Amino acid sequence: MAAMSTRKFLTLNSLSSSPLKQSLLFLSSLNYSTKSSAFGARKKNTATEKLSDIDDSAENDSVPTSGISRPLSEILKELNKKVPDTLVSQRVDNGFSLKYVPWHIVNRIMNLHAPEWSGEVRNITYSPDGKSVSVVYRVTLYGTDAELHRESTGTAASDETGFGDPLQKAEAMAFRRACARFGLGLHLYHEDMS
Repeated sequence: MAAMSTRKFLTLNSLSSSPLKQSLLFLSSLNYSTKSSAFGARKKNTATEKLSDIDDSAENDSVPTSGISRPLSEILKELNKKVPDTLVSQRVDNGFSLKYVPWHIVNRIMNLHAPEWSGEVRNITYSPDGKSVSVVYRVTLYGTDAELHRESTGTAASDETGFGDPLQKAEAMAFRRACARFGLGLHLYHEDMS
């Protein structure tokens, strides 16, 4: 007797109110448009079509499109949208409450809106006393009309406690800040000023 394989699929309804569900809802609510490609035309996915509305048994040909064949102005417009509060984290640093978008969420948003983006560590500098490390990170966006890059720095103390080593923290900070220079999560900086 041949063995039958049973596949389990992760559905949106099977996720309680987890951050993953909130992320998927946010990402699925965005509006996308596509052009014809060498492989044929794709359907247009509208903001009203949500992951929660998709029937598990039905086949769905409508998929979010990538930013590969879009001008930079369209990519930047998407990156400048407000990130939902459910995807924003908060920490206290030196008595101040800071809101930020975790690097892995930033990475997913970049992959969604500008899948041809690239990032690179440009420089790593340790302080002379060895108490901190700074990283310069460059993010480059590629559109049909041009490419654009932004750089930023991140610094972490060597004696910081918490998850991750100082170099990892400095790189994540620099990456988030470089993406903020394109507008991603930039609204959080303005909220802190009020």
